[in-house]
Amino acid sequence: MARKGRAARLNERAAFRPPTGRSLDTASLAEQGLAAPEKKTGRILLIGCGALAREILDIKEKNGLDHMDLTCLPAKLHIYPDKITEAVEEAVLKHQQVYDQIYVVYADCGTGGTLEKRCAELGVELVPGPHCYAFFEGNEAFAQKADEGEITAFYLTDFLVKQFDAFVWRPMGLDKHPELRDMVFGNYTKLVYQSQISDPALVEKARACADRMGLEFEHRHTGYGDLETAIRRWGARDTLD
Repeated sequence: MARKGRAARLNERAAFRPPTGRSLDTASLAEQGLAAPEKKTGRILLIGCGALAREILDIKEKNGLDHMDLTCLPAKLHIYPDKITEAVEEAVLKHQQVYDQIYVVYADCGTGGTLEKRCAELGVELVPGPHCYAFFEGNEAFAQKADEGEITAFYLTDFLVKQFDAFVWRPMGLDKHPELRDMVFGNYTKLVYQSQISDPALVEKARACADRMGLEFEHRHTGYGDLETAIRRWGARDTLD
């Protein structure tokens, strides 16, 4: 990259000069985006997966957790789990000077333990569990089903039912090569739809997804499971003392 000339550097400096008769006080710095961010005393930040945004907002409203703020990372990270840890770390470092407390609304989510390790190093907590399917079901209940032999189920949540083509069908190339369906899903025996809200239309859409995949269909209304338990615990007012 070419080095900037002296004239260009001078122009850059001039762009940050305060208006005539004013010093670079806090107000003028803030106007130029240079001031330190204002501390949000008494507030908690949730750094969440975009696929959980609707559920997190519902839990906040349901439990009166208006002292918790939410910022979300792109839901498409579900497709690239190796990028989740880095993205979460960047978000924590960006906001840690503003919030006294930050929580990460992810489980392990395919990071092979790296997300949990990095969150521990950063001093932030994440939702216990291997993935959202487990904490929606309840981690203990999900583990028990696995022990009982439920290892060939394909899981969908409300978000994934709504975004089935974007997050399942197209990433697997089945929009262009539907003949590969049985090869892609051949190791699964059923689709389990874990619903967070009661919506008959979503149940029927999930059933249609199962038909497209050539799988049996099962619907379980899980609600928010351990996700709500974690957020309620984090949001307890006495945690701010």
